[in-house]
Order: sequence, then C-alpha cells, then structure tokens
Amino acid sequence: MSFIFRKLAKMTILIADDDADDRMFLEQALRSIGYSHDIQFVEDGEQLMDYLKQQGMYTEANAPWPNLIILDLNMPRKNGFQALEEIKADARLRRLPVVVMTTSSADEDVLRTYNLGVNSYITKPFNFNRLIEMMGALKTYWIDTVKLPE
Repeated sequence: MSFIFRKLAKMTILIADDDADDRMFLEQALRSIGYSHDIQFVEDGEQLMDYLKQQGMYTEANAPWPNLIILDLNMPRKNGFQALEEIKADARLRRLPVVVMTTSSADEDVLRTYNLGVNSYITKPFNFNRLIEMMGALKTYWIDTVKLPE
C-alpha cells in the first residue's frame, strides 16, 4: 500500500507571546529542528485578534493566514484565555489549531483551556534542549503528520 502525503506549500506559525526572549527561543528552536517556513509574532491578545481579523496594522500582505497558533496565556491587554475564547467563538477562526504554550502547569488552567477548545496544552520548559525536543514533537505532529484546514 502506498501513501502520498500532501505538504502545504506555505506554512505559517503564529506565535502570541509577550516575552521577547521566549519569542526568540521559540524561533531558534523551530529553526534548529529544520522548520523553514514562515513564523509570525504578536505580543498580546489584542494584536493576535487584529492579526487574525487582518485589521489595524495587519493586512493580508503582512499577516499571512496561520496554519497553527502557539499561544501564551499570560499576556497584557487581552490574555490567552480571552483570545482563545474569542477565536473558538468565531466561525471563521475556530478551525485554526491552537497550542497553548505557557509557564503554568496548574490543573485549572489546563482544564479551562480545554473547555475553551484548545487543541493542545504544553508547559514551557526551562531548558533550551527540552524546548528543541518539544518543538520537534510539535513539528512532527502539527506540520509533518496532520492534515490542516486550508
């Protein structure tokens, strides 16, 4: 039996995280495991929603449609819970896979995000090598394995 896997011609990961160091480490980890596609960043939930709705400073030209969102919970203006709730309540956005990646390992945060419709919940590691491993697993699953909506 032969399997043919269709790869997305252009893949965009949108990372919503207010910490500049975390954004840098996430990008370095993704690049180190061979992710060569587009990575976009926003710094809070308000920017995330503007990006997804392609409003304000985000237009189709500078805000390519994401195939995957990596979402921190602890952000200013609009936190990750609020942004996740808004994403999953919007018929156009709700199909976007959202992976929460945050420092919290609290059971109530995990439960709350899954109740809001998150696709995966990951606690940020404190070790860069572990972050590389996690990004490798994330890439293998979300980019190399599953079929994502276009």
